[in-house]
Order: sequence, then structure tokens, then C-alpha cells
Amino acid sequence: MAKDEPLKSAYELAMERLRAKDREAGVDEPTQLTDDQKKAITELRQAAKAKLAEIEIMHRKQMATALAGDPAEVEQIEERLRVDRRRVESKLESDIALVKRGQTPGDDD
Repeated sequence: MAKDEPLKSAYELAMERLRAKDREAGVDEPTQLTDDQKKAITELRQAAKAKLAEIEIMHRKQMATALAGDPAEVEQIEERLRVDRRRVESKLESDIALVKRGQTPGDDD
């Protein structure tokens, strides 16, 4: 080690090792997003947030009518909410990955 170089923290050393492993494995260095990509990702996140709000409103409406009824129906409504949330979040993640690769995500909802 050269005397002019400052000591590196454990974090810096670990990151250097991880980057070296990535280079050996052929993983590309992360690139900076363009302004268009950032804008597209922001729009995707806003659309997903709006969709989740819509799902939540519908869930509350269904729960209000189901709470007086069958407990099995309440459980079905809760499960539908979980599935719908996962679907929207999964679509958001895959669309963001497409944007980061320079592709345009589809609008199938």
C-alpha cells in the first residue's frame, strides 16, 4: 500500500471486492439513468400509487358490506386485496426494469 493513500473503511473494501466479483461474473456496472428514464420511472410509480389507492378504496367499500355478513367472504376480500397489491407492485418492478434497460413497458393492466 502506498503511503500517500488514505486508509479505506471496511465498507469501501467490501464494495471493491463485490465490484471485482461482479466483473469476474460478467455483470455490468450500473449506469446512470437518463432524464427520460427518470421521468418514465416517476410516471410509473405515480400510476402504480394511483392504482393501489383505487384498489384500497374498492377494498374498503367491499369490506363495509361484507363485515355484517359471512366471515369467509371477509377473508376472500382480504386475500383479493393482497393479490391485487402484489400484482400492481410486481408490474411496477418489471416495468421499471424495462425502462432501465431502455425498453418501453406495455400498458396491459
